[in-house]
Amino acid sequence: MRNTFDVLIIGAGPIGINCALECKKRGWNYVVIEKGALTNSLFNYPKNMTFFSTSEKLEIDEIPFISNNPKPNRDEALEYYRRVVTSNKLNIHLYETVKHIEKEKEIFKVTTSKTEYLAKKVIISTGFYDIPKLINVPGEDLPKVTHYYKEAHNYSLQKVIVVGASNSSVDAALEIWRKGGDVTMVVRGETIGERVKYWVRPDIINRINEGSIKAYFNSEITKIDSETVEIKTPKGNLTLENDYVVALTGYLPDFNFLKQSHIALSDDGRNIPNYNPETMESNIEGLYLAGVICGGNETHKWFIENSRIHAKLIAEHIESLNESTE
Repeated sequence: MRNTFDVLIIGAGPIGINCALECKKRGWNYVVIEKGALTNSLFNYPKNMTFFSTSEKLEIDEIPFISNNPKPNRDEALEYYRRVVTSNKLNIHLYETVKHIEKEKEIFKVTTSKTEYLAKKVIISTGFYDIPKLINVPGEDLPKVTHYYKEAHNYSLQKVIVVGASNSSVDAALEIWRKGGDVTMVVRGETIGERVKYWVRPDIINRINEGSIKAYFNSEITKIDSETVEIKTPKGNLTLENDYVVALTGYLPDFNFLKQSHIALSDDGRNIPNYNPETMESNIEGLYLAGVICGGNETHKWFIENSRIHAKLIAEHIESLNESTE
């Protein structure tokens, strides 16, 4: 049957690509299904984004990643992973969404927006960039509000509120300010996040201290209107004139998809999926997890450099199962 595979991989990010490489090395019949572009999350990162990691920590399968910079940027990463895929002629289907996974006896039936597949094993490596954490205030659905940031030019000469103090929030605030935007940061915590890139953190603190970028700490937005934003601060409530709100408050994995696939999640509020860290197999036999999705709500715990090993753990476990049945 044409759509029957040894391994079906959901998600063509760096970890999904790494899983495909492990399958190809072992001669398995595999396919990768991706609902967007190749490395879709990286593609949707800000155009001028620089990684925290060095290039060698972003490499997969020991394929060299040569960068012109101490820390590679988004375009270099896209080029690297694209080259890995094309050079190795990996079997990847783009712009195809997985709708449903159901296990029937020893075979998984995977239904997508285009067709249906059968697979002996399934790997979910879908990341977490598609579902933003909402701030849940009136007006969040207005056109002036975005939970994604691409570039600064359209915010030039505009009054922009940036919500959050993570790497993405800080990068956006600095870039918008440098492109002529009037930037105000609204931050729940007491200061700029400790995990902000070490070469960027002093920059944003200095811009705030000198007054170039305004910042309200221990504060939160309570309402968004077409021309204003209301915020609650330790000194009282304020109404600020505003053109745009860039709410970079983080993202979450698709927990509904995991639940529909019968993967158990922890009930402690963290939504950690049930899996064996030695094999990456979930509570469903033959269904594996790889990459950031393993962290549940704690999306900061897994990233490319420390989850690259997942592909090999999965492949070695499948290989051991295959050998035991021969």
